[in-house]
Amino acid sequence: MTLAITATASVPVLLLVLGLVLLSVAGLAVRQLLHSARERALELDRREQRSAEREARIDEEQHRLLQRELDTAQAQAELRLRSEELGAERRRMLEEVAGLSAADARAELVRSVEQQAKREAVLTVREIERQARTDGETRAREIVASAIQRVAVQGTADHVVTAVRLPGEEMKGRIIGREGRNIRSFEAVTGVNLVIDETPESVLLSCFDPVRREVGRLTLEELIADGRIHPQRIEDAYERSLDQVERLCRVAAEEAVAEVGLDELHPELMRLLGRLRYRTSYGQNVLGHVVESAHLAGAMAAELRVDPRLVKRCTLLHDIGKAVTLPQPSGGGAQLAEGSHAQIGAELARRYGESEEVVHAVAAHHNEIEPQTVEAVLTQAADACSGGRPGARRESVELHARRLEKLEEIARRHEGVHKVYAMQAGREVRVMVLPEAVDDVQAQVLAKDLAREVESELTYPGQIRITVIRESRATSFAR
Repeated sequence: MTLAITATASVPVLLLVLGLVLLSVAGLAVRQLLHSARERALELDRREQRSAEREARIDEEQHRLLQRELDTAQAQAELRLRSEELGAERRRMLEEVAGLSAADARAELVRSVEQQAKREAVLTVREIERQARTDGETRAREIVASAIQRVAVQGTADHVVTAVRLPGEEMKGRIIGREGRNIRSFEAVTGVNLVIDETPESVLLSCFDPVRREVGRLTLEELIADGRIHPQRIEDAYERSLDQVERLCRVAAEEAVAEVGLDELHPELMRLLGRLRYRTSYGQNVLGHVVESAHLAGAMAAELRVDPRLVKRCTLLHDIGKAVTLPQPSGGGAQLAEGSHAQIGAELARRYGESEEVVHAVAAHHNEIEPQTVEAVLTQAADACSGGRPGARRESVELHARRLEKLEEIARRHEGVHKVYAMQAGREVRVMVLPEAVDDVQAQVLAKDLAREVESELTYPGQIRITVIRESRATSFAR
């Protein structure tokens, strides 16, 4: 009984002891946790302190870098300002030494580079031309064709009035008619102005169209020879004169074709070719011009071993388009589209069965299209020779003298030019240069520059040759 009570009483004690032990263990753990927490807090404080110190150092470094950048920028600005001052001072010193401003020095440099480029271009052109002379017979033909000499034949004057002689002063009254009805009828039928003034035994016919003027002249001469002048007689005489002019045109065309040695052309082309007998250009008769051009072209073609007949045919027809610019009489050909006489002539040649070589030569003789055949080049050269020779085309003396003075003035503007002479009625300009101022290459450059200036500043028929002469002389005496 006593043992049981003892055992029963010891259980709470054990539990108490066990609780105390557990409490001791828990307190130890708590103390360790608190100690660990304090250490961690201390570590965090130390880390925060180190971070604060690091941030302070970084801020100090950034401030130092910013101050350095400001100092560097200020130094660069001062250096740039000093560099500009030194550059200005150096330019001023260079200008004082050289005697040139910066703009003048730049212009001098540009002129030097341009002159050098021109020299190199001329040397290149000379090399190309030298090589081209060996490239075959076709190139040789073109070169020779562009250097044909001019010819000299008699020229004609261009008129817009024709004088008709009268057998007596009383004939003027008959021509006038009652209240001027004969004059009105004559002008209405022929399209020619009849001028009756105080000139004794003479009246004037005025018309820009030479064909109509010729028809009017023949009509008036027939009326004067008959003596009976009235409106019906005027119409009858006009019809007969018109037929007579057509016959004369036909005869002129046949003579022209026979003179150049060609076969007869299409009848319409023959009619138009004959009408050129009454057409002039700058005082040069157009029919005489095409015949002369055909002879020139044939001679050149024979020398260059090209078919002379084909070239003559091209050249004889090259101005055929000028015939249709005049009013055509009744029964004429179909109307053509508007255009230059070269375009109209090419269309006529194609319409009436001429070959493509002839059509192309007619169309290209004024460079409206690029010449593609030797025949076209020869046609162009012959046309220029005939129209451009001295005395072929008439100009007033004043305009002629002014043009020659302008030619010489253009050449005198260039440096190194000693003397200038306009020769051969203005068809050639000879420029004498100083040999110490202009060398051989510069002479070629000067010739090309002068040619371009003459082309841009003057208007002239044909072509003008520019010849630059550079002559060196050495003189000594033997005693």
